[in-house]
Amino acid sequence: MAILSEYEEDKKSTKTSSSIPFNADFDPSNPLGFIETVFDFVARKSDLFRSDSVVRDVNALVRTAREKVVTEERERKRKEKAEKPPKEEPASTSEIVTEEKKDAAAVAAENEKTAEGKRAPNKGNGLDMDKYSWGQSLQEVTINIPVPPGTTSRFITFEIKPNHLKVGLKGQPPIIDGELFQSVKVEDCFWSLEDQKSISVLMTKQNQMNWWKSLVKGDPEIDTQKVEPETSKLSDLDSETRSTVEKLMFDQQQKSMGLPTSDELQKQDLLKQFMSQHPEVDFSKANIV
Repeated sequence: MAILSEYEEDKKSTKTSSSIPFNADFDPSNPLGFIETVFDFVARKSDLFRSDSVVRDVNALVRTAREKVVTEERERKRKEKAEKPPKEEPASTSEIVTEEKKDAAAVAAENEKTAEGKRAPNKGNGLDMDKYSWGQSLQEVTINIPVPPGTTSRFITFEIKPNHLKVGLKGQPPIIDGELFQSVKVEDCFWSLEDQKSISVLMTKQNQMNWWKSLVKGDPEIDTQKVEPETSKLSDLDSETRSTVEKLMFDQQQKSMGLPTSDELQKQDLLKQFMSQHPEVDFSKANIV
């Protein structure tokens, strides 16, 4: 587990006794080249890369930077949507009735979703709860917890175990305190404080082939059949894992439409091939399941 916010706060208050000039041009078309230059400079001027935990620490910085970019992009889209001017045309009686029917239909649809105790997932393939929201990919689970503006990392309590998560503010009841739906890799779990107004948590799943139905056991569950995987992320996986994930995604889609899975299709193809190779065999009375 890594705590990034306290490191960043302590870093701000540390005064450097000396400075070493660093010159490098940043080319937006080749950011990795710039990072490679930075790493080479740090390796030559410090002992950072002699540490056993350097890979974990660098990964933590990369994850934090990525999470910040995603958060800013969501905030930008939210503001754009909020700034759209509302329609000023007065609604007719028929329009009002239509809107009422739409609202009633929406309520009925929501009741249908929750009839079996499962809900439709949010855009992050998780669920928006009263005090927090969570999302997921096949590899990771992310959590966003709003806190009072001005909160510092020293007021945050965070405890994580392979099967348990506890997050909150000192002196107050925990915001999240329960057994996780499935286990996580504690050494690859991180939290950070975003703009002193929300806690961002990233957890790496132990089993990266299953979708979580809830963040913690006992919470409302989502309908995993309605999860929408980010296909663009498949390129980050190795060939074997990618093949397995694509098969799972295909089978999930086939089941949702009442169609045969990849294994069932393969069996059908083998049967057709056998029948074509043995036309002398009469299959008309065969009971094939």
